[in-house]
Amino acid sequence: MPPRPSLQSLLLMAASTAGAGGCGGFLPVGRRRLPAVAVAAGGGHRIRLLHSFAAGRGLPAAGHEVACCARTAPVARPAGPVAIRSRGVHSAGDHKKSCEQRLGQLIEKLKKEGINPNKWKLGTQQRMICPMCNGGSTEEQSLSVFIRMDGKDAVWQCFRSNCGWKGNVKPDGVSKISQAKNGTECETDQDGEANLPVNKVYRKICEEDLHLEPLCDELVTYFSERMISPETLRRNSVMQRNWSNKIVIAFTYRRDGVLVGCKYREVSKKFSQEANTEKILYGLDDIKRARDIIIVEGEIDKLSMEEAGYRNCVSVPDGAPPQVSSKLPDKEQDKKYQYLWNCKDYLDSASRIILATDADHPGQALAEELARRLGKERCWRVNWPKKNETDICKDANEVLMFLGPQALKKVIDNAELYPIRGLFSFKDFFPEIDNYYLGIRGDELGVPTGWNSMDELYKVVPGELTVVTGVPNSGKSEWIDALLCNINDQVGWKFVLCSMENKVREHARKLLEKRIKKPFFDARYGGSAERMSIEEFEEGKQWLNETFHLIRCEDDCLPSINWVLELAKAAVLRYGVRGLVIDPYNELDHQRPSNQTETEYVSQMLTKIKRFAQHHSCHVWFVAHPRQLHNWNGGPPNMYDISGSAHFINKCDNGIVIHRNRDPNSGPVDVVQVCVRKVRNKVIGQIGDAFLSYDRVSGEFRDADKDTVAKATVAAANAAKAPHRKG
Repeated sequence: MPPRPSLQSLLLMAASTAGAGGCGGFLPVGRRRLPAVAVAAGGGHRIRLLHSFAAGRGLPAAGHEVACCARTAPVARPAGPVAIRSRGVHSAGDHKKSCEQRLGQLIEKLKKEGINPNKWKLGTQQRMICPMCNGGSTEEQSLSVFIRMDGKDAVWQCFRSNCGWKGNVKPDGVSKISQAKNGTECETDQDGEANLPVNKVYRKICEEDLHLEPLCDELVTYFSERMISPETLRRNSVMQRNWSNKIVIAFTYRRDGVLVGCKYREVSKKFSQEANTEKILYGLDDIKRARDIIIVEGEIDKLSMEEAGYRNCVSVPDGAPPQVSSKLPDKEQDKKYQYLWNCKDYLDSASRIILATDADHPGQALAEELARRLGKERCWRVNWPKKNETDICKDANEVLMFLGPQALKKVIDNAELYPIRGLFSFKDFFPEIDNYYLGIRGDELGVPTGWNSMDELYKVVPGELTVVTGVPNSGKSEWIDALLCNINDQVGWKFVLCSMENKVREHARKLLEKRIKKPFFDARYGGSAERMSIEEFEEGKQWLNETFHLIRCEDDCLPSINWVLELAKAAVLRYGVRGLVIDPYNELDHQRPSNQTETEYVSQMLTKIKRFAQHHSCHVWFVAHPRQLHNWNGGPPNMYDISGSAHFINKCDNGIVIHRNRDPNSGPVDVVQVCVRKVRNKVIGQIGDAFLSYDRVSGEFRDADKDTVAKATVAAANAAKAPHRKG
């Protein structure tokens, strides 16, 4: 005769299924069939263990029963408890005392978390009102609490999509390692469920055991009000159950026609499921070998799709998460979406999966979680229509109820590809292209520079990068300052300046002189011109403060390009700036890795700048000095002469060289030659030279007259022919 199972093994078996029917005491009654080796004797036995907890520990003092049955044939029930002796098992007193201590600690810790029901239950999922969300407006008992019968763990989770509060507590001195060694990891413990073996044995259920019965007339009427026909209910085996003197709807989950799980719904929208059953999709048999599949968020939505003519639809069993998870877990740890893995063979054959989850935030989070696991490349999504002038239909059943089956069919027919980050079609940009064609923004053809001679060659476009170069003291920074003043005067742009070579007070002086058109000081450079008045000065300061923002290092450290762009982003979002000036390149901190060449570094840096410009619709002017010119002939340098890399000309949208004549004998020295050497967008300019007269008193640039342009052109031609001299 095989040895009889030990008391400890019987208790563990009872604990794993406790709660199927017990709800009246502290310890519920659990029943479970034992393995064949345990019942091979042909007889049977029954064990009853009475627990009496001390009232002084805050627990009920009444006795509670845990009963386990193992028999192969009906036998007479013993008149009283049967004592079973087993070697290697601690005394009942020691076991009870340990349980008391652990359970007492768990109860106190749960109370500190705000979990304090009128009656405590062990070994079963106990529902109550969540202390965090108070069950919402309907005061739903959305918090599920599970306390292990051995007192080694307690877990809880709120299943309201807008809450999702969850956690666990353990008594002092109990760790996950000790639980695993003892082999007492509970099947309904959600935190431990992911660690269970892949070949987990699920509970077998049938309609008779669950006491399921056909729907009553009242529930058929309830579904009819939601536009679900009796025929659809019968085909999907929607049933009912009398539970605690209350009729609940029973949605039967089947695979190949066999009952696998059952989910219950009260009319008040409270849900529960059969414990320890395999999680699968609702309506799984309807998508067998289907090429197109629709996934919805609730069983009634699946039934609604059938009313619109779509049987190839399934529903998730557990609703939607409050938000998208930060990372995708491994298959073994993906317990929340284990139903996808359990139905993998059905889903793998589909080439098109339409995600018709709810329109609210949790529903969209669910769509993202499903798409991440199923593959976004084969997923589509729906756009729910309006049910009235202000509100959008939340789900499939609302579309069916308010707009009818044809409207729901149209929703599915008009499903669109699920977006994949970084992959677009031109259709995604049609609104922007339409605005470009119609000139809605007003800057599609560029913002004028304020100089007629320049506007034929170069205009300022939001989102582009202009690289400006020139030999030292040629007026690069002065020209950019004048350009910014002109743009602000014409269209009101604001700017952020990262000008490391300028002191703030000197930069303010230059900008004020260009704005007011008078010298800042009564100094020699001003000649006989009248100095700006106090009133003009104060007005100019207000203009400075409203138009320009500064990026400055507050210590002696050099700024990095990442630091500059982060602050520029803040200026765009906070102040609405449209232009950024970085002057000059060699004042930045260039700490490139030892294995990266300067050419690679410059390419990477310019890519970052261009992405910033495009993303924030902000024009960037980047000043870069040329390298030392050993054979300079006095003419303008080339864009390829910029120190560091040819990428300055290759990657920029516009390339400009600022140059002025330094030899009075060769031509006028107060004329600046603006050489436009690259224009990527032919709509806004072309390659060529413009000549501007520079007013040294006010710092203004004006279009040069014809005679001055002619002289400057001759001087530039002579400089190009002159022999090279050392720079």
